[in-house]
Amino acid sequence: MNYISDTLYWISTGLLVPVIVLLIIFFVRALLLIGSFFGQYLAIRRTGSLVSRELDRIDAGNVTTLAEHLPRKNPSLVVTYMSRLLEAKESAAKCQRLLADFEIEADKDLATSKSLSKMGPMLGLMGTLIPMGPALVGLSTGDIASMAYNMQVAFATTVVGLFSAAVGFVTQQVKQRWYLKDMTDLEYVAELLNENRKR
Repeated sequence: MNYISDTLYWISTGLLVPVIVLLIIFFVRALLLIGSFFGQYLAIRRTGSLVSRELDRIDAGNVTTLAEHLPRKNPSLVVTYMSRLLEAKESAAKCQRLLADFEIEADKDLATSKSLSKMGPMLGLMGTLIPMGPALVGLSTGDIASMAYNMQVAFATTVVGLFSAAVGFVTQQVKQRWYLKDMTDLEYVAELLNENRKR
């Protein structure tokens, strides 16, 4: 029994370094995600009101003129796919394919946020529990310095894991709302093109 418990102890202790490395990677990725999220926010602020105004103006009769009014400089993902929809106006199958492609692109963009929000707490918890064993050993032997160091590692990994998870969770929630609105706009354009083809 002692052999099995010692094996488990060495395995868990050996996982500490990979967990810390992964947490550092997640922390850097969270900082990069904040930057890209801010850039995406600025792009939506720049093009969102224009797109909404143009969508309020069009109907099935003049939907094909929408392409002339879409921004061409630094287009957002929804503007890019809206332009592609208008280019594929003669084919309902191509329009459906483009809508599916947009969903895939949106899900791909959300993958980082999802990973951070789910894996951050897991790695943080692992980074908290693994050093607790050596800390308790240090406490039992009177090695206060070892205990303090291990507790410092435990608290630091918890904070980094929770920070990464918080960034992932917030960006995921906001981006999901953005992409839901974008998908609604694209489906509206696709329906207008479908009505236009039936005329």
